[in-house]
Amino acid sequence: EPLELVEELGAFFVPRSLAGRHVLLTAGPTFEPIDPVRGITNLSSGKMGFAIARACRAAGARVTMVVGPTTLATPRGVRRLDVRTAQQMHDAVMAVLDAPAGEAPRPDVFIAVAAVADWRVANASERKLKKTGGQAAPRLEFAQNPDILASVARRADAPYCVGFAAESEDLEANAAAKRAAKGVPLLVANIGHATFGRDDNELLLVDEHGSRRLPRADKAQLALALVGEIAQRLPSLRG
Repeated sequence: EPLELVEELGAFFVPRSLAGRHVLLTAGPTFEPIDPVRGITNLSSGKMGFAIARACRAAGARVTMVVGPTTLATPRGVRRLDVRTAQQMHDAVMAVLDAPAGEAPRPDVFIAVAAVADWRVANASERKLKKTGGQAAPRLEFAQNPDILASVARRADAPYCVGFAAESEDLEANAAAKRAAKGVPLLVANIGHATFGRDDNELLLVDEHGSRRLPRADKAQLALALVGEIAQRLPSLRG
C-alpha cells in the first residue's frame, strides 16, 4: 500500500533509539454509555497517539496500543487492541502488563495518550431512554473510573511512565501538579481545545528538572521529537 511504503521510507531515516524496547500506549477517546444509543465521550481524535505509535515503531520499538473508539488506520507493524470504555482500557492495559513472560516482552515504556473519562454512568440503562410528556428528566448517577496512569505507575514492576494532560488553562502549573499526583517521571501537556482533531500541536514537557516546550508543529514531527526525549531518559538495556 502507498501509505505503508511512505511509512517504511520515513522510518529508514529515524534513529533506532528504541530498538529492543516494548512500548505500550493508549490512544483516542473513551465512551461511557448512558443507554444503548447515547453516551459520554470527548473530542479526542486519537491522532497524537497514533503519531506516537508510528514514531516508536520507526525508532525500532515493538509497539502495543490500546485504542478507544476511532476510525484511524492501524500503523504498520503495531499491535492494536480496541476498547470502548475507560474500564475496558484499564483492563486491557493491565492484561498486557500481566501477560506471561513467554507470550511477549514486558513493556519498557507506558505512554498514556488517551483522553480517558474520569467518570462513568453508574445507572446506565439497558434500554433507550425516551422522552415522555410530563416526566422528569432522567437522573444520572456517576462512579469514578480507574486511574490507568496512576495504577501503572504504582506497580512494583512499573515501566517508564509518560502521562499526557489536556488542560484548558494554567498549563505549566496544572501539568506539574498532575505529574506529582500521578507519580510519573514525565508529563506531556497541551491545551486540549487547541489540539483535538487537528493535525498540529504544541507540547509542554514537565519532569523533575522543570519544563520545556516543543513548539507547534505537525503531530508526526512532534511525535518523533517526543520519542527522542523519552529514549534519552530510559536506562540502558542490559546485555
